[in-house]
Amino acid sequence: MLARGIDRSSPVPLYHQLAELLRGAIADGTLPPGSRLENEVALAERLGLSRPTMRQALQELVDKGLLVRRRGVGTQVVHPHVNRSMALTSLHDDLARSGRTSTTRVLDHDEAPASHDMAEALGIAPGTAVVTVRRLRLADDEPLAILTNHIPAATAPTREQLESEGLYEVMRARGVQFRVARQSVGARLATAAEARLLDERPRAALVTMHRTAYDDAGAVIELGDHVYRASRYAFETTLVDR
Repeated sequence: MLARGIDRSSPVPLYHQLAELLRGAIADGTLPPGSRLENEVALAERLGLSRPTMRQALQELVDKGLLVRRRGVGTQVVHPHVNRSMALTSLHDDLARSGRTSTTRVLDHDEAPASHDMAEALGIAPGTAVVTVRRLRLADDEPLAILTNHIPAATAPTREQLESEGLYEVMRARGVQFRVARQSVGARLATAAEARLLDERPRAALVTMHRTAYDDAGAVIELGDHVYRASRYAFETTLVDR
């Protein structure tokens, strides 16, 4: 099938043609996540291509994060990577738009009086009731992120709502108007507990995100501290020359 898609009379380099054919097979599920490719020599012989051409095609897909090479294992198709734009959206919304099935396991849903530091961060009086929610978000039944949010109790969704709907979706339905957010993105290593929840190896790399969201009047709506699997997740930005 791959061989029939290669046009040797085309000005497009053979390695790039092959890389695009493989990319298409990955996208349509012909090569599902976790599947192994033939070894480089056998694949090159079967397609009638040179080893340097084959190596260059595979490396192009490795560079794009679609394939991974492991010693003793060979070349495998990686699991889907979630690319999220730097916009005021929820992970639930982004997964739905990308066609992924999003599910949530609510790990904690606790209400307590706000400490001095929490009250200052949320712009409320100390002692005001605040709900802290901790959720495990899954994409196509695969763990993706641990989301921790602090929300004034007056506008906080219930545990039951968060098990079936996104946080922002529920709050918007209750009349909360999200307008702007201040967000910082970083990275760190997973704790042992986080690694277990996310089905990652110990001390795996995590993408971190801290967000403070505000409404039209400039009041703080929620504080978010989230961690994402770096092997499955990335933020995207568009840069414009001024």
